[in-house]
Amino acid sequence: MTIFEQRESNIRAYARTYPTVFVTAKNSRQTDENGKEYIDFFAGAGVLNFGHNNPHMKEAMIDYMQKDGVLHSLDMQTQAKARFMQKFTDVILKPRNMPHRLQFMGPTGTNAVEAAMKLARNATGRHNIVAFSQGFHGMTLGALAATANEYFRQASGVPLLHVSHELFDQEHDQAASLAALDALADQYRDPSSGIKPPAAFMVETIQAEGGVNVASKEWMQKLEKLAKEFGSVLIVDDIQVGCGRTGSYFSFDDMGINPDIITLAKGIGGAGTPMAMNLVHPDLDKHWSPGEHTGTFRGQNLSFVAGEVALTYFEDDKLMSEVVEKVKTVRDALQPLVSENSAKELRGKGLILGLDMGSGEVAAKVVQRCFQHGLMLGACGSGGRVLKIIPPLTIPDADLIEGLDILKDAVRFVMEEAA
Repeated sequence: MTIFEQRESNIRAYARTYPTVFVTAKNSRQTDENGKEYIDFFAGAGVLNFGHNNPHMKEAMIDYMQKDGVLHSLDMQTQAKARFMQKFTDVILKPRNMPHRLQFMGPTGTNAVEAAMKLARNATGRHNIVAFSQGFHGMTLGALAATANEYFRQASGVPLLHVSHELFDQEHDQAASLAALDALADQYRDPSSGIKPPAAFMVETIQAEGGVNVASKEWMQKLEKLAKEFGSVLIVDDIQVGCGRTGSYFSFDDMGINPDIITLAKGIGGAGTPMAMNLVHPDLDKHWSPGEHTGTFRGQNLSFVAGEVALTYFEDDKLMSEVVEKVKTVRDALQPLVSENSAKELRGKGLILGLDMGSGEVAAKVVQRCFQHGLMLGACGSGGRVLKIIPPLTIPDADLIEGLDILKDAVRFVMEEAA
């Protein structure tokens, strides 16, 4: 029995999916203690957009530590923080004419969501927040209230209050999705409906954990219009699908919307070092008082150092153009599985794609067989029925193709075995 089985909490999950001890990792490959290599289509659940041990980030972090750079700083001013903020402003915000302020609150996505919800409530004086079916926003109580998955919700031990859930955009019935927003607006307009407008609408443009469900531009624009009409804050959770994952820095860059708050984490730290950050419109940010929302680890300077390097990938179109080509490679490889009825559907945007197997049991068998043959990927969606393909954006073409071959073989093997 290993030390993990002896002493680690029963709550461990990914360790059960990938039952080996990893030792080294580089770009899109990990190696275990037996020397076996695995191609990584999981990428730390979206953290490692720029690969394991990105050499440019590693060099910058080592250099920073050798010079005794400040590592922990709460929200004090450091040179590393200033450099990151300036780079983010110059590369991301200014080209988009975004006036947003940068708020650092803690190391994880759920910290970002909690802060966004709190600010929306303070600014509007309202309590309720509207989230959406299949959405995932985090595990702390406020964020968990906005998360739809019942398995996660039932662990709270207390009622999850002040969040209501509405229907997310349904790709196969867009008319119904748009009509649902219209019906919601009608309820808010009716003084006798008993339903008041919320403090905020919180939404993922792509529901990563929810099954790689992609909202349409039309639906997102209607949601933004709804929020503005009723004075509600529009919060876009870009934690897993931002930072270049969709072929542009923000997942909504092509949607023609201007969110009031954007929650970021995972890939924002660059090297897998923890950081979360909210982009907050100045009209909302003025509602914060100094020190009103804190967090011990909001000054993660190694994350600022690595994150600054990550931003250099967006100074030109080279990486994003490569992502577009890689997306074509993935779709060309996997779409035949749908055509031959080995899978139900392939959906997604950029380098986050979901292969819907129609059954969580089938998907789990595919994940297991892939791991046995040297490929790491995870399942998501209702009942774990969707295989989520989310490799590093920097994955070499050879690794991408080899991983896709393993995945195709695993899907066909499992489906033939089940027939």
